[in-house]
Amino acid sequence: MPTAFQLRYGRDEPPAERIPLRAGPLTLCFEAGDLRYIKLGEQEVIRCIYAAVRDHNWGTVPGAISDEQYEIAEDSFRIRYLSQHHQGEIHFIWRAEIIGETDGTIRFTFDGEAKTTFLKNRIGFCALHPIRECAGVRCRAHYTSGRKEELTFPKLVAAEQPVKGLHDLASLTHEIKPGVWAELRFEGDVFETEDQRNWIDASFKTFCTPLKIPYPVEVKAGTCLRQSVELRLAGDRLATVDGVGAVAVSPPRSITIEIDDRTTSRLPLLGLGVASHGQPITDREVRRLMALRLNHLRVDLKFDDERWRTRLAYALQNAERLQTRIELALHVSNLAADDLKDLVEELTAVRLPTIETRQRSLASSRILVFTLGEKSTSEHSLRAVQRFVQRHDLPLHDIMFGAGTNADFYQLNQFRPPGDADFICWSMNSQVHAFDNGSLAETPEAVPQQVASAKEYFRGAPMVISPITLKPRFNPVATGPEPPLSPGELPPQVDPRQMSLLGAGWTLAMLKQLAESDVDSATFYETTGWCGIMETEAGPPLPVKFPSIPGAVFPLYHVFADLGEFAGGQTVISRSSKPLRVESLVLRHGERLSVLLANLSSEPQSVTLNGLSGSWQVRRLNETNAVQAMREPEAWRTAQREVLPNRSQPCLELMAFEVVNLLLA
Repeated sequence: MPTAFQLRYGRDEPPAERIPLRAGPLTLCFEAGDLRYIKLGEQEVIRCIYAAVRDHNWGTVPGAISDEQYEIAEDSFRIRYLSQHHQGEIHFIWRAEIIGETDGTIRFTFDGEAKTTFLKNRIGFCALHPIRECAGVRCRAHYTSGRKEELTFPKLVAAEQPVKGLHDLASLTHEIKPGVWAELRFEGDVFETEDQRNWIDASFKTFCTPLKIPYPVEVKAGTCLRQSVELRLAGDRLATVDGVGAVAVSPPRSITIEIDDRTTSRLPLLGLGVASHGQPITDREVRRLMALRLNHLRVDLKFDDERWRTRLAYALQNAERLQTRIELALHVSNLAADDLKDLVEELTAVRLPTIETRQRSLASSRILVFTLGEKSTSEHSLRAVQRFVQRHDLPLHDIMFGAGTNADFYQLNQFRPPGDADFICWSMNSQVHAFDNGSLAETPEAVPQQVASAKEYFRGAPMVISPITLKPRFNPVATGPEPPLSPGELPPQVDPRQMSLLGAGWTLAMLKQLAESDVDSATFYETTGWCGIMETEAGPPLPVKFPSIPGAVFPLYHVFADLGEFAGGQTVISRSSKPLRVESLVLRHGERLSVLLANLSSEPQSVTLNGLSGSWQVRRLNETNAVQAMREPEAWRTAQREVLPNRSQPCLELMAFEVVNLLLA
C-alpha cells in the first residue's frame, strides 16, 4: 500500500525543506542546496541559482548535502554546506558559501575538487531567468573582452544556442522594471545563455562552460575548481520601487483563478501510446480505457528492429478493442521503399474480425515520418513515404503525413523539417535538466511558447505533440553509451510520480496549456504499465521503487476521464494568479461546465474562483481517498459529490497535491 508521501509524489520521504530568506529588498528561498524564486516584491528576478555536475552524456550526477551551517537574520543571511557527487567513476565534492546582504547583493561561491579521474560535460554554476518576466525584455551583455552590448531576450523560442549575443559573458544584466536592473556577475569560468524553452523548461539558463569548447573533457583527480555568481540590483529608479528597503513579509493571500467564459479554444484530440511491455490488454482495462473516449493509439515502428511486425499487430489488436484510430510513427531510412514494402505486406495481411473494424482502426490515420539517424524528418523520407502510400492500394484512408522529430522541440528548432507537411510533430517531457517536484511543476508554463514559436516557424500547419511523458524516453544528445542499469533500479524512462497525485496535477496543467494553445492533437504516456495511466493486473516489476497497486488506475487516469466526459467540447480560458502552485482547466460542452484545479505544491492552498457563479458539485482527489479512487475508479467517480453554496466567488481549500473537479449543478 503506498504511503502518504508516495501518493503525493511517488517517494516515501518528506519534501526538501524550503527555507525563506531575505537579502534587503529581495525575498527568496533555499532548498536542497539551491537558491530559488528570487523576487523584488511580487516581481520574480531570478528563478534559480545552482551548481551542477554533468557526466559525458549530459546526465546529472545528484549531490548529497551535509555539514549545513545557517546564519539567518531578518534581512540578511549566510549559508555554508558540503555537496558530494558520487556516481560510477565520478566523485566530485564542493563547498558552498552563500551570502545575502542588506542592500540586496547575493553572492554564491563554489569551491570544488575532483576525487577521481572522470569525463564531464559540465561542472559549475547555472542561473535561471524566468520566461514570464524575461522573454522579450531588454538585457545588457558584458563580455570577457570588456565589450558591452544592449540586447533583448528572444520572444520566440530561439534556435541558435547559445542565444545570439549572449556568449562569453562576464556579466549579464536584465531590466526588472523601468529604471531597475538585476546584474549577474560571473567568476571562475566563461558563461553563456541558452533558451531552455526548447525543452519546456520555463527559463533561460546562463551556464558555464561554453558549448563551443569540445566535450566531454577528462577531469583529473585532484583538480580544483572555484566559481562565483553575484547578483546585484542597480538603476536610477531603484529607490522608488515599492518594497526596496522594507523587510516585512506580506501575509499569504488566496490564489485567484480568473475565468473568461467569452474566450474558448477547442480541446485537442487525445491519445495514448501502446504499452511497451506488450502484455495482452484485459477486459477490465478495455472498459476503463474506453471510458476515456480516446481518439487514437500511437505505435512506433522502427524498421531496423526485427520486432516491428509484432509491435504493429499488437497495436492494431489494441486499437480494434478500444475502437480507436492508429497513429503510426514510422522510423524509416533514406532507403524507405524497402521498409514501406514490408509495411504494406503487413497491413494488407491484417486479420481483424470485420471489414468495419479494419476501416475504423485504419481510417483517418496519421503517419509521423521520422528519419533514422537524423534529428528530424528529411525531405527525402517524407516524399518517399507520401509517394509510396499514394501509389499503392493500402487499407489506409484520409491519410495525413507529418514531419518533425521524435525528440524535443530543440531538435525541431535546430533541424527544421519540410514545412509543407500535413502537420508538424514533436515530443515533450518534463525532465531534461531538472528533476525535483518544483521544477516539474514549472514546465507546463513553457508549452504555449513552444507552440506559438512552432506556429510562427511553420505557418498554417496543424500542431501534433506526440508523445508527452514525465521523463525522456531516450537520450538524443548522448556522446557515448549509457551505463548499464544497476540491479533493482528503475529504467531511466520510468518515474514513480507516474502513479502519484503530482503526476495527475502535472498532466492537468499540461492539458490546460496544450488546449489553450490550440494544439490539434496530443498523445500522452502509454495505456498500461509504469509508463501508462493504470497498472497492469500483474503489478509493477519493482514494487519497492514503484509502489503501485496491481490492477489499479493511477490518479492521472481520472484527469483523462474528466476530459473524456467533455470530449468534443471546448476549454474556457482561465488564469491562475500563482500558476506554479495551483493551475486550472475549465471545460465546456453545451450547457455543461466543469472547472478542474490542481495543487502542484506540497503546501495547502486557498483558491478563489472569479468570473463564474452558481451552485457547484465538488469531487476531490487527495491522499485521503486516492487509494479508493485507484482501486475502484468506477464507484469513486459515480459517488455523491460535495455541494458548494451558491455564491459569486466560490472559495476552496486544497490539500497538498490535491486535484479537484467542480461541476456546475
